[in-house]
Amino acid sequence: MLCLPHNLHGGFELGDISSRREKATFFRLVQASSKKMMLAYMDRAAAATEPEDAAGDSPAASTVAAGCATATDFGGMVTAIPAAVVRPASSDDVANAIRAAALTAGLTVAARGNGHSVSGQAMADGGLVLDMRALRRPQMQLVVSPDGSGARFADVPGGALWEDVLHFFVKNYGLAPASWTDYLRLTVGGTLSNAGVSGQSFRYGPQVSNVAELEVVTGDGECRVCSPSSHPDLFFAVLGGLGQFGVITRARIPLRRAPRWVRWARVVYASFAEYAADAEWLVTRRDGDGGEEVFDYVEGFAFVNSDDPVNGWPSVPFPGGARFDPSLLPAGAGPILYCLEVALYQDPDDEDKGGVMGKRVSRMMAPLKYVSGLEFAADVGYVDFLSRVNRVEEEARRNGSWDAPHPWLNLFVSSRDIAGFERAVIRGMLADGIDGPMLIYPMLKSKWDPNTSVALPDGEIFYLVALLRFCRGGGPAVDELVAQNGAILRACRANGYDHKAYFPSYRGEAEWARHFGAARWRRFVERKARYDPLAILAPGQKIFPRAQASSVVV
Repeated sequence: MLCLPHNLHGGFELGDISSRREKATFFRLVQASSKKMMLAYMDRAAAATEPEDAAGDSPAASTVAAGCATATDFGGMVTAIPAAVVRPASSDDVANAIRAAALTAGLTVAARGNGHSVSGQAMADGGLVLDMRALRRPQMQLVVSPDGSGARFADVPGGALWEDVLHFFVKNYGLAPASWTDYLRLTVGGTLSNAGVSGQSFRYGPQVSNVAELEVVTGDGECRVCSPSSHPDLFFAVLGGLGQFGVITRARIPLRRAPRWVRWARVVYASFAEYAADAEWLVTRRDGDGGEEVFDYVEGFAFVNSDDPVNGWPSVPFPGGARFDPSLLPAGAGPILYCLEVALYQDPDDEDKGGVMGKRVSRMMAPLKYVSGLEFAADVGYVDFLSRVNRVEEEARRNGSWDAPHPWLNLFVSSRDIAGFERAVIRGMLADGIDGPMLIYPMLKSKWDPNTSVALPDGEIFYLVALLRFCRGGGPAVDELVAQNGAILRACRANGYDHKAYFPSYRGEAEWARHFGAARWRRFVERKARYDPLAILAPGQKIFPRAQASSVVV
């Protein structure tokens, strides 16, 4: 690894900048820059006309692999080789990299967390990739509000994994955030730049609705602390902003007392209409309304009516095996079934982990119209419940599918159109399964702050539809699955379904404008001009072309 001058806290590795002439120019640019500048970039085209140095140029050769590691992502379908990989250890390092990019013609910067994007969103072809995992090193801290309220917060670096946040604050303080994603091996900055949703979102809101303060490095290289009361426009722009306005280097997350146990239950439906009606009834209940009780988590998924371990009931594991008996299904049950999944958290002061909670859950589920006999329940630890997808990852790594392409498609679909979507897409185009989970469950728009950059369907209730495909040996080729995703999107448009892509990937201004809608698109463009006027950040989203710098290092 090649080291930068002493003012750099982190480090970098070179990708395409590999010849001696390029290196010499690279370091001359660094030395000629201000002391605050972290690095500069030599345009790859300038060296493309001369041959590479002879073998033995080992420092650069040994670092090409590191650049290639950031040239793809979890989706495994897009390749974009960066010029350099930067490992910032502080917000100053991030700011210095962005300032260098601003002074260098055509250079862009992408912040990469755990590389879990699926369409190249965290890549920078020929640019700089900031490996934000280096920002896991700063100590996570507990912060108590000085206003006397006793409110407690987690101050965490943007490169920390949510899994790290969970374990640190539960173990040391018995506290935890209220809102999560299903998969916790994602970075804090990464999910806050998109939305961060799971079965808790209907009650506690998405992760972008559970932030008190951010430290952000904007596209002009300035580090700013923002909140709903200080620089609120920047704060809300960055939340769900797809990395377009700034790099999140620190987040302050509200904490609450962590439960010890969770009562986790599943029930099965043969009718989507009954499934949707029950799911929407559960998520619209309110604490205290006529003595009502509310679950802490409501999710659901579709599965093929078979024992296929990839597409059937076993595709989403449950503690104890939860044997599925198809003989209990009503006559005429179709090829697709639905599973409603709920969880109730134990009060931290309650010593009982089974009896009382079990009775409460049974009482709360009594009005539901699921298939009698197809109900399953388990008591699990709170941390184990939130870490449940780890088992899926471990199995996928064992069978090799974790490293295969993942042409995932995630949508928000209005409740108004979910029945038509289910009929045309789930039971129509996907009746044989997708070689992976098909999540489908409702959320409430009132739990989302409209000032964030996230685009949502109209109406109070909308569904997350997550088609989490794993390309497995012997299944359809990735190109076929990508084509089917395109067909699903075209069907949504042709049928007039009110929908938005979650983790959107579009090409061209017209598609992005349609995604946001006229008013929100205007706001998005205005915020981009305000916080990243040269369009340096997040080039992998392919929203804005890089503008020319008024001053270029030569």
